[in-house]
Amino acid sequence: MDTIEVLPLPLAAAMFAAGDAAFIENRTFDEMTIGETAALQRTLTQSDIELFANVSGDVNPSHLDADYAGASLFHGIIAHGMLSGSLFSAVLGTLLPGPGTIYLGQDLKFRHPVKPGDTLTVKVTVRTKNAEKKRVVLDCLCTNQDGETVITGAAEVVAPTEKVRRPRVQLPEVSVVHHEALAALLARASALPPLPTAIVHPCDGDSLQGALRAAAAGFVDPVLVGPEARIRAVALAEGLDLTGIRIVDAPHSHAAAETAVGLARDGTVRALMKGSLHTDELMHEVMRRENHLRTGRRISHAYVMLIAASGKALIVSDGAVNIAPGLMEKVDIVQNAIDLAIALGVAVPKVALLSAVETVTAEIPSTLDAAALCKMADRGQIKGGLLDGPLAFDNAISTVAALTKGITSAVAGSPDILIVPNLEAGNMLAKQMIYSGVADAAGIVLGAAVPIILTSRADSIQTRLASCAVAVLAANGAVKG
Repeated sequence: MDTIEVLPLPLAAAMFAAGDAAFIENRTFDEMTIGETAALQRTLTQSDIELFANVSGDVNPSHLDADYAGASLFHGIIAHGMLSGSLFSAVLGTLLPGPGTIYLGQDLKFRHPVKPGDTLTVKVTVRTKNAEKKRVVLDCLCTNQDGETVITGAAEVVAPTEKVRRPRVQLPEVSVVHHEALAALLARASALPPLPTAIVHPCDGDSLQGALRAAAAGFVDPVLVGPEARIRAVALAEGLDLTGIRIVDAPHSHAAAETAVGLARDGTVRALMKGSLHTDELMHEVMRRENHLRTGRRISHAYVMLIAASGKALIVSDGAVNIAPGLMEKVDIVQNAIDLAIALGVAVPKVALLSAVETVTAEIPSTLDAAALCKMADRGQIKGGLLDGPLAFDNAISTVAALTKGITSAVAGSPDILIVPNLEAGNMLAKQMIYSGVADAAGIVLGAAVPIILTSRADSIQTRLASCAVAVLAANGAVKG
């Protein structure tokens, strides 16, 4: 009887990476003997369970919801049965028989639950061989670290007849990302009263659905401003219920912007949310002095980036309104961002003033602005935050990078706010973070008498909800104007 050694999967991967172990080799039908075995070990993690749920679509709360699972028969989260069962496929496909194997059937009996942290040993043993059809039946056994039987069963395969030796395929790195920052933001906002909000010209499915979803979540008390017939037609086409939703009729997008700004001016609403009109149409009305929504502050935009890896919020400003701000415009951009961060729950926001380098040089104006802003903060002209700059992006976000370059800073490596030199830099930085999957995002315009939720046509419902949540917190946190 032959036995193929049992290896923990991470150790096996390490061994396969060197020399001839970089190859996998099969056992042909003729080579296999009755009683021959092969086995692998795997310690299952919660990330494994979540990845399997993602691939399979099985989101049974027994596997993912700790509160639900804790009250169940098993008193905690358990792994999907087929996740454990799938480990037999790894043995059959890579060890015994290995490459060239054709899976014909598998029966499994699940004898014991598997929880995160359990170490499983999966073993197959050759039971019978059919020489005519080259079929092999193998007994399957899975046990845990305590020797308890987890799964029993049998697999039937067509064994390879030709020897195969192939390079082991290197798998891409896969990780589970938890959107804790987004969840925390939504939870914080949901504890506050809905914010009366004018939804300006919601005449497409995305903007109307986003507003109604935000209302259902309790973030906004919406007033729909726009052509009523068009709004109702969109609702009908999208299957959306407008029962109980106030609609203020306005014939076109220009009139909708004017009417919505009037509602904000007279206090009927406490926020504005862009619908399917162009940003310039809405902001033109906001900026008109006779509408009295402007304040002593420069209006600026802030992306609230909800970082998946760190679970924290990071404000990026300004990537949407001020194209090439000078020093005094940056003072307001910084102060707006600090006030927003405080409204989001940061006691003393750390502000990194970005440039291409970390040294002050006359050839790069943004470094001069950064130095001046830091001194203005020292003298109380910017309040509530801790500023440092100029900082290159790597120094701003990485403590290791900052230390490597000899930078001693209370901001470097842990900023709450990134202030960019100009709109182009801010927009590219924010979009890179969003579309690379690093962060969820929310967008808001600050410095006016009311927060303005500026969403893009490309924004998801999730982004729209997050933006509404930020507006609720900004309005209730008394972000200054």
